[in-house]
Amino acid sequence: MLNVGLSESERIAELEKLVSDARAELAATAEQLVIANQRLADTRSERDRLRLAYQRLFEQVELLRRRIYSAKAERVNPLQLELEFKEAKDKLDRMAAELDAMDNAGEKPNATSELAVGNRPAGNRPSNARPTPKGRRNLAEADLPEKRIEILDPALEGTAERIGWEESSQLGFQRPGPVRVVTARAKYKTKATETDSVKIVTAPLPKLLLSRSILAPSLLAHIVVAKFRFGMPFFRQEQSLAADGIEVARGTMARCIEDAGATLGAVVMACAEDARRTAFCLSTDATGISIRPEPLPDKSRQACKKGHFFVVLADKKHVFFEYQPKHTGAAVCDMFRGFSGYIQADAHAVYGALFRGEAVDDPVDAPIEVGCWAHARRRFWEAAVVGYPIGREGLLRIRKLYELDQSWVDLPPAGRHRKRQAVLKPLIDEFFEWVGIQYEKVKDERGLLPSTLGYASRQEPGLRAFLRDGRLRMDNNLSEAALKLICTGRRNWLFFGSDDHAQAAANLFSLIASCQLHDIDPERYLTELIHIMPVWPRDRYLELAPAYWTATRARLNPAELANEIGPITVPSPLTTATEQSASN
Repeated sequence: MLNVGLSESERIAELEKLVSDARAELAATAEQLVIANQRLADTRSERDRLRLAYQRLFEQVELLRRRIYSAKAERVNPLQLELEFKEAKDKLDRMAAELDAMDNAGEKPNATSELAVGNRPAGNRPSNARPTPKGRRNLAEADLPEKRIEILDPALEGTAERIGWEESSQLGFQRPGPVRVVTARAKYKTKATETDSVKIVTAPLPKLLLSRSILAPSLLAHIVVAKFRFGMPFFRQEQSLAADGIEVARGTMARCIEDAGATLGAVVMACAEDARRTAFCLSTDATGISIRPEPLPDKSRQACKKGHFFVVLADKKHVFFEYQPKHTGAAVCDMFRGFSGYIQADAHAVYGALFRGEAVDDPVDAPIEVGCWAHARRRFWEAAVVGYPIGREGLLRIRKLYELDQSWVDLPPAGRHRKRQAVLKPLIDEFFEWVGIQYEKVKDERGLLPSTLGYASRQEPGLRAFLRDGRLRMDNNLSEAALKLICTGRRNWLFFGSDDHAQAAANLFSLIASCQLHDIDPERYLTELIHIMPVWPRDRYLELAPAYWTATRARLNPAELANEIGPITVPSPLTTATEQSASN
């Protein structure tokens, strides 16, 4: 407060001092305000970062909880999906109408009615539903050996008349015993002239796939199928055979199977060449395996290294596996070198070089990528189980595509192609339009939802490719199903002893999977193949492939084929092999 007793100059000086102090205080307050605003901005940034981290962690926890405590099936309540989709679709239509009115750009075409909810009458069963159970199977109709056990009542037997039996059946198992295969070669006493000395001549030993092996073809085939089809490791088979009184060391099994797999690989190579030459579409996928490295010089062991098994399905004719030490684009190009048809695979980066044309002489002949809708659907399922409505809406849209395509499965390829163009193509156009709108809203963010929408957006050309031909599938599930031979088995046998052993195993996996594709008993096929392979011409190995085995086997001598060791009369070449390959 100013002192009134001061002179005017003193009052002005004091007033200036007060103004100066006020300005200093105001500057300090402004500086504190700037600091406070900066702290507030930092706090808000930290809060946003924590929220984003919390959201990502929440997504991971929800996915892990669902995978641990819920069924493996990707279940989402269809009624909930339909209700949420209808609400979201109505909002989308209203928003589109408002935007069109604001931009005065005309009326937007209405969404295709095929996506409307409730288009399947209540009570109608879907085409892929399981049939209604019709009670217990009549096992008496099964072609099985019968072991009859009669139960009598001691109190009534002999004192009352027995008038019949009430019978019920169960499935049992009676293990067949191993056999001893005796190869008896005739011995002859010969003499050229009366004066010559007598000579003893023994019939020559037939050619064998594995010379001096203790395992006959039937037991070798049994061990192969037990391990590579049913996942039974060598040490368990060793124990199983020991229980039957047979001692076969697991090392002997491993050596014989590696030699057999490497030799039978010639048939697999013939299948692979036939696939590259004639196949319309190759479906492929890969899975990792463990390879035990060689011990160090000081005899200490190293950790297992990782290798990969690729599976390739050539239409409905061949299934072959290939071992690759590295999961790289160069390895993929070597596998498919020279092939210029359709290749269906997931969106892994290792296939990029293949689709750029690095495996063919002219990039114009590069293979055409066919995407997998199951992979896209899986990402929307993960978003749905976390709680994103967009994930559930994407699931409903993709489910409708699958239902429609499945309803045309019995049509010829040309008819299926026409249906896809007329009905599925508009729905797929609408799907990717919806994906683009939703992705624009979140493309600058990180998390499960941007990843899901970004995957679908980036893979649009591949996901649309199945519309080109009625023979193409929507997904790559068949190749993933073929990998189950390895995925279930590696839980038991854990690793392979070397790269060579893994490649030999890949050949055996190929033959077993191809046998399953053509409804051939793998154990009998391998028994006969091991018998025939040593005398078969090298340039005709394709005739021994499971795809042609039925025709080849019909031309062999049944009596010679019944003996797993002995001579085989090789028939003339299959002159229709190329024609049969084209027809299949």
